[in-house]
Amino acid sequence: MHESTSSDGWGGADERLRSLLGTLEELRARCSRAEHEFRHALAEVRPSHRASARNVVHYVALRRLDLRRIQADLARLGLSSLSRSEAHVMGSLDTVIGVLGCLNGGGRPARLPARLEGHSLRLERNADRLLGPLAIDRATRVMVTLPSDAADRPEVAAELVKAGMDIARINCAHDTPAAWRAMAEHVHTAATAQGRTCRIAMDLAGPKVRTGPLPLGPPVLRVAPRRDRRGVVLAPAPLWLHDGSSNTPAQPGVTEVPVVPEGVLSGCHAGDVIRLRDARNATRRLLVVEVRPNRVLVEVGKTTYLETGLELELRTDEARVTATIGSLPRPETALRLHVGDELILTRIPDEPEAGAAGELRVSCTLPEVFDHARVGHRVWFDDGKIGAVVAERCADELKLQIIDARPGGSKLRDAKGINLPDTELPIPVLTAQDEADLATAVELADIIDVSFVRSAADVELVQDRLAALGAEQVGLVLKIETVAGFERLPEVLLAAMRSKHIGVMIARGDLAVEAGYERMAEVQEEISWLCEAADVPVIWATQVLDQLARTGRPSRAEVTDVAVAARAECIMLNKGPHIVAAMETLLDIDRRMREHQHKKQSLLRRLRAWDHGLAGG
Repeated sequence: MHESTSSDGWGGADERLRSLLGTLEELRARCSRAEHEFRHALAEVRPSHRASARNVVHYVALRRLDLRRIQADLARLGLSSLSRSEAHVMGSLDTVIGVLGCLNGGGRPARLPARLEGHSLRLERNADRLLGPLAIDRATRVMVTLPSDAADRPEVAAELVKAGMDIARINCAHDTPAAWRAMAEHVHTAATAQGRTCRIAMDLAGPKVRTGPLPLGPPVLRVAPRRDRRGVVLAPAPLWLHDGSSNTPAQPGVTEVPVVPEGVLSGCHAGDVIRLRDARNATRRLLVVEVRPNRVLVEVGKTTYLETGLELELRTDEARVTATIGSLPRPETALRLHVGDELILTRIPDEPEAGAAGELRVSCTLPEVFDHARVGHRVWFDDGKIGAVVAERCADELKLQIIDARPGGSKLRDAKGINLPDTELPIPVLTAQDEADLATAVELADIIDVSFVRSAADVELVQDRLAALGAEQVGLVLKIETVAGFERLPEVLLAAMRSKHIGVMIARGDLAVEAGYERMAEVQEEISWLCEAADVPVIWATQVLDQLARTGRPSRAEVTDVAVAARAECIMLNKGPHIVAAMETLLDIDRRMREHQHKKQSLLRRLRAWDHGLAGG
């Protein structure tokens, strides 16, 4: 080969080729050393997964280096830049090394790789066995979360199966075992009737950290007439008063208020007036317009605040009678938090409300948080809507400073999720409730989804429980939704490969909160690449076509998201009134994209879009 002094950087080409060849040989040796280092872990992998496990080890070893300079050099020679090496790391290296050997004078034999297509066949086989066979005209499968009414309405499952649902997801965080059984039965019946297969995935709730109860608000009810924009009353507000002797509402959509004692309304007539001083001490008159047994309909002409124990004076033709408003419901409350506010997170749910000095408090459902959170650790509430950082800590409290909220403040309610991405929490992957649910789940499920997997030990615990239940053949899907789970994914996958059928769900809701939204794009890609190296099928989840499922109209961003998601072996849709429309859109996009993209590889099918753009053949 002749030397070149051109501006492409390949002056002294023979020397550069030898250097590049040596670098790739060292990369290959590095992968071999990694395989030897992890030989004991590889030996514990199920034999059917062993080749995939070795490839995972090779891939991790390769990606621990910055390969961009090497890639640029290979691209200048028109060779593979290793950007599609997930599937077969050693084979890719061997191919490039062999070609470089020939270019370097041919004095050394080219190393001939094994057949590279074997990997894709393993991945397809694993996906079929876990998720069910792939329809001939599709690139991916569809998982749908069943709504609660799917237990009572068989037509829900029938409609979803007809629309193309491949896997029905039953969320064990909701409903009851009896409802789960009914849902599964309806799915199987619908699939059989339509000559299709549809698998059942039971999703365990996992150790979700949430805010504890907030105190209920005062038992006050606001009743207001309808007004125009100028505040002029257009129509009085209707209100039913009843003595509690009947539980049946008199009129749908009209507020009802109990009064005591029983029978106090029996002397009322249309046209009577009920007087009161409301919760603000404002004088108000309620006009009786209709009388029924044990209840009267009144009209309220001015905004009125009613509360439990408020006295009413009923003026009738015969007498004046005093009554009292009975027990009104206490509404849920919320804390409004602004950037710069101080929030006390407490271990003990002791009426955590604003104190005398305006102190904001809320409890946490997981006591371990207070033992392991440290000053400077981040805390996110309600799917990342509110951000905070630990400013001070003591045994039973964390003093948080709010660092992220809406300009006008964000409301924090009870039972909202808490994410602590910087805090290592030593909690089991299966809660006591999960353990109980698992016994039912294995009877119904083809797949068990395990939430908040963070380590190989978590996987081993679930495998032990499945073995104890005699359910080792059930498919195991690991939901990656924490930073810890993402960072330990190689070890998690090696542990999972002791099971027969495995998959990974990219649970992008909690994962985006923990990793940060700005990192989510790269994190979901990196999970996909590693799973491809492991021949492990991926389920792409959380808010896929969510707006379309809820409202009937998609956003532009979520349509683009589906185009990326279509590279996964399965896509999960959540429930919604327009879920069938969401499925139809998803499958339409999938059919289009399958001709253009497979994983990271662009497919160059014939394009007709620009047939008339340029002249010539």
